[in-house]
Amino acid sequence: MTIVRSATRLAIATAAMLTMAGTAAAQSYRYMSCDELWYERNLIYAENGYCFQTQRATRVFGEACFPPWGDLSRAEQRQVVLTVSWQKRNGCS
Repeated sequence: MTIVRSATRLAIATAAMLTMAGTAAAQSYRYMSCDELWYERNLIYAENGYCFQTQRATRVFGEACFPPWGDLSRAEQRQVVLTVSWQKRNGCS
C-alpha cells in the first residue's frame, strides 16, 4: 500500500509540475535535439508505469511496469502531443 501511495504522490506531483511548466517546456523544446525530445516524451510514460517494448526504451527506463500502466492525465497527454509535434518539426524519426 505504501508503494502505491508513493507512486500516486509522484504522479500527482509530476502532473502538477508539467502543468506549471507547460509554457516553459514549450519554449525549451525549440532547442532540444531529437534524442532529448525522445527522452522527454518517454519519461512521461515511464513515470506512469508504461511497459516499454523497444530495446532502447527498456535500456533507458527499465522493464518495470506499475499502475497506472502508462495511462496519462490530460496535462501529461498535452505534453506528449507537444513533444511529438516538436519531434515532427525537427524531422526526428
